Formats: sequence, C-alpha cells, structure tokens
Amino acid sequence: MGLRSILGSLTDGPGRSPWRHLIIAALISALLIPVSFFRPFGLIEARLYDILSTIAPPRPPQPGAVIVAIDEPSFSEVGQRWPWSRDLHARLVKSLRKAGAKVIAFDIIFAEPSMEDADRTLAAALGPDVVLAADDVTTVLDQGVQTTRVNPIDPFLEAGALPGVTAVELDGDAYLRRMPRLPDSFAAEALRLNGFSAPVPPEGALIQYFGPSRTYPTVSYYQALAPETFLPPGRLKGQTVLIGLNLKADMAVDSGAPDAFPTAYTLTSESLTAGVEVQATVMDNLRHGLYAVPVPRVVLAGLIVAAAFMAALVCRKGFNWRRAALACLSIVLLIAGAWALLRFGRIWAPPALPVAAALGVFGARFGLDYMNERQLRRTVSEAFSRYLAPELVAQLARDPSALKLGGERRNLTVLFCDVRGFTSMSEKLKDEPERLTTLINRLLDALSEAVLAEGGTIDKYMGDCVMAFWNAPLPSPDHPLKAVRAALGMIKAVEHLNLVLHAEEGDVAPRFAVGVGINTGDCVVGNVGSRWRYDYSVLGDAVNLASRLESLSKEFGVSLILGPATAEAVREHYVLIELDRIAVRGRAAESAIYTVVAPVEQRKDPAVTEIESLHPRILELLRSGRKQEADALIVPARTLMPLLAGYYDKLVGRFSTP
Repeated sequence: MGLRSILGSLTDGPGRSPWRHLIIAALISALLIPVSFFRPFGLIEARLYDILSTIAPPRPPQPGAVIVAIDEPSFSEVGQRWPWSRDLHARLVKSLRKAGAKVIAFDIIFAEPSMEDADRTLAAALGPDVVLAADDVTTVLDQGVQTTRVNPIDPFLEAGALPGVTAVELDGDAYLRRMPRLPDSFAAEALRLNGFSAPVPPEGALIQYFGPSRTYPTVSYYQALAPETFLPPGRLKGQTVLIGLNLKADMAVDSGAPDAFPTAYTLTSESLTAGVEVQATVMDNLRHGLYAVPVPRVVLAGLIVAAAFMAALVCRKGFNWRRAALACLSIVLLIAGAWALLRFGRIWAPPALPVAAALGVFGARFGLDYMNERQLRRTVSEAFSRYLAPELVAQLARDPSALKLGGERRNLTVLFCDVRGFTSMSEKLKDEPERLTTLINRLLDALSEAVLAEGGTIDKYMGDCVMAFWNAPLPSPDHPLKAVRAALGMIKAVEHLNLVLHAEEGDVAPRFAVGVGINTGDCVVGNVGSRWRYDYSVLGDAVNLASRLESLSKEFGVSLILGPATAEAVREHYVLIELDRIAVRGRAAESAIYTVVAPVEQRKDPAVTEIESLHPRILELLRSGRKQEADALIVPARTLMPLLAGYYDKLVGRFSTP
C-alpha cells in the first residue's frame, strides 16, 4: 500500500475504512520509537523523573546518617580560613568517637600533605572506623581517556582509614540523578563499615531523593566539636556521621559551587543540595534498595506501541464527550501507572513517549473525524471574534440564526464592584501610567477570577468597575447565592492582593478597597446595540438598583450591600443585618438593604448571635428618634463586630442629619 493510499484510507468516512484507527496507531508508533533512542530526549524523561519521584517518595525508616556541616556558623566559631588545620579535624574525630559515633566519613579529599605536625595529629586520630574521600579524575587525551585515582595521603591510609570514591556522574542538564556504580564508592564504604552490604546498582540506576537541602539531620561542625555542650545527650551515639561542606551562601542554583548539585527537588526549592547530603542519600538508597532502575529501551518501545493501540481502541468509533473523557482518563492512567511502578516497584518507565503516542492517536483521529465541522466553526469564529464575546461566538457557530438584535426576559442576579479611591490613586500615579495600568490589571484579574469561579458572566469593565451577572446565558438555579459567594471572594482577593503588593513594595504599596452591590430581579438579557455593533448585556431596573447599591456601599461604610430579593434568597446561607431602608423606583414603600455578617455556620458564635439580636433594636431606636439609647447599644455592637464600626459611625451621622 502506497503513501497516497494510506492517506486516502485515513481521510475516508468511518464506514469506508474500519481499520484506520489501527493505521494511525502504527504510524505514530513508528514515528515515536526512534525518538526514544535520541539521547537529548532523555533530558525530558529525566525531568519527568524529577517530578514523579518527588510525589509521595519512599523513605527509609529513619535517616541513615547525621550530617556534620561545615557551614557559616562553624566558620564564624572556628575563626580559620578554609582549608582548616587538620589537627582541628583530629579533634572532631576524637569528639565524635567519644560521643558514640559508629562510623565517621569525611567528604573532604586530603590528597596533599599540609603542616607536618597537623598531619601527624590527624593520622593518629584516624582508624578503621573512618572513611576518607577519594576521587577519580578523568582526562581526555589524544590517545584515549585516562582515569586517575586521587587517594588521601599515605599516612592517613596507613592509620587504618578507608578511601571512598566520591566521584559522581552528572546528566546533560548538570543535574545529579545517577547512582555511583563503583564498588568502593564513598557511600558503599561507609555502609560496609556500618555492617551492611553495599550492592553495585544496575547501569543507569537513578537516585531516589527524599527531600530538598538539609532533609537529613544536620549539626554544625562547631557543635560536633563539643557535643556535650551543644547537642542533646546521645545525639550521635551509634550514628554514621558524614562531614562535609554545606554552605548556604553557595547553595543558589547559579552559584556554581563545586560540591553542591541540582537534584529532583531543585525544581521546587530552587536550591542545590550539598555533596555530603547527596552521599548520605546514596547510602540509604544502597541500604534499602530505593534507587530506581530504568526499563530497557526495547521495553519502552513496547510501551509506546501499547499506548498507541490502546488509544486507537478508545477512539475507534470516533469522538463524543464520553470517549473524550475516557481519553483523558487513559492519559491520567498512563502517568499514574508510571508513578505507581516507580513508587512501589522501583522501576522507571518514562511516560513521556507513551503519553505522546496516545495523544497523537487521539489528536489525529479527532482531527480527521471533525475536520469539516471545525472548518465551519473556524470560519464563523474568525468573522465575529473581533466583535463578540467568546461565549457568543461559540453560540453563533452552533446556531447562526441567533445573529440578530433582541433579548429575553429572565430573572438575573447583577453585581457591580467598584474600586474605592481609584481617582486619587490615578492622580498620584499620573506620571507612571504603566504602573497604574499594571496595578489595575492585577486587581481586575483577581476580581474577575472570583466571578468566573462562581460561574458568573462578566458583562463589561468600566474603568475600575466590574459588572457581572448570573443566570445567563446559561441557567443557574442558585444565582443569588453564587453572586454573594463571588462578592465575598472578590473582597478576599483584594485583601490578598494588598498583602502581595505590600510584600513587593513595602509601606509605599497602594492599598485597594472595593465596594460591591448585588441585586436580583427581572431583566432583559440579549444582544443590545445597533445593526453595526452590539454587545451581549442586560437592561432593567434591577441593574440600576445594583449599581446604586454599589455606590451606597461607601456611604454606609461596608464592602457589600444586598438588595431585598438577593437577601431573601441567601438567608439560609448567611447571617444578614439590615443596613437601612431606601426608596426604590416603582415602589411606594422603602425597601430594606442588607449586608453579610457571617456564614450561617457561625451563627453559634456568641458575637454573631448577639449582634443579630442587638442590631434591629439599634435601628428601631434611631428611627424613633431615641439617639442616646441607640448610642448606648452601638458601643457594645462595635466591640462585638469591629468590621461594622465604620457603618455605625455613618449610621449615627445619617440619623443625626436634620
């Protein structure tokens, strides 16, 4: 079968080519299998390992070593420049033995003699319970590669100390993931001195890290010199102690510190892990068999084929919402399966290419099945996306007959939110328009997110004001409740933004506050405008009242005001108090307006219960002209609900006005 025949069979209708989903799977598998042997792609798989290996990682029952860190406090206490005198290390060895340490391992290479007396003192302190770092130096020569072993000086080895090779192999992105495979590695020697076997891990075995830098129990060098003074009794008894550099100043990712490495946790912690802590991690990996073994490339090729044909089986009859959900679930299962195999089987089967194979099959089949429909929708969308909201563009793509002016009467909940003091802020920042734009965009982003989280429709932005509504274009039975939840979310979002801005800019940071008005009532919703340009919006007295309530929020000293219909709809969910009564267009009697005091779950709070019973009495006294009696009750009301203090100030002022 030629290429043209294959392509023709793929683009024919479903009944004409019943095997096309299998052909797609075979083609995609053939394309992706060679990628698995492409060495640079291994870095993508390595990053996936970094991510998955840090999700609920297996950990040893207890850390296998205690780190004695040569850190900044130790430099301050010791008062010597690096490298320190070796008689100081001799003191440390004696102090650790006295404290009961079982194994002492220096991740420091003593490859050259220093002062003769100091070397003699350290040699006298060493013994068969000590491991000293060695290194393998690889040099590329014209005639080949030369590897040179750099050992500690002979007097130290003659004293009984064992050399352990600390050399590690970095990946192409300079991350340390590979287990050392030398039988006399530093971690292996320390493990053997502790009485455990130290197997040589398989080729390509990956280190399982247990946390970011300083995950292992760590004490400073100066503390270990005098453990009876600085450490709890028995802190080092029976422990394997690893000594090495662990400087915070050198732990930044871009510092280039020679004995600190990027690890799986660098992605989240943005810090490097000291080499001595890596050696402790390798030691626990060897002792407990926690390192991960990658599957052979042939097995990975089989996984790619299996994932592709599994995807073909899922979408063999085309796509609908059920099969789309099943496709998403299959992708999740591929990734979850790779994690489970790593977590519980210690086998690393990179999911990148199997997932890519499944996605490729799903994408190809979806594209072939819906090419004509997508082309039609694209034509309509391109024509109208410059004029209408995305939701309306999608509606027009489904029903072009909706392309006309008009609307429908529907019960909606409308929300207006305005930024207080924005005019004065604009005047202060009149010479910094870019900063002002950035600030208002960050604020509107937070406010919009709160609306969208509750399924609201954002009608428009009017400078620093947001207008939104619920129950259109899609029905929402609990639209008053969702609007109130959105309003409370907006207020919290503004408080959070203020904290973020203060953390970024300090005391000079602007502080935002908003006023929100919500009202529920019958409105006309639909396409409003002219023959040349129109928008999807709402009209009606309920909209005007919502806007008025928002403007009254500043006058009443509260952040949120609810209209009477909204308040009635959410009484079962929130504790409300009446703020006052205002004249409403179309009604002879004044209507009560309300604010939210607390969720109904907090009604058991004595303060909420008392303010709920005390507040109506205050309003009654003020309305009957008994201001002094009302003032006496306002004092405890302020104490019970400090957030209403501003409201009570303005309330007294309203009733004091002649």
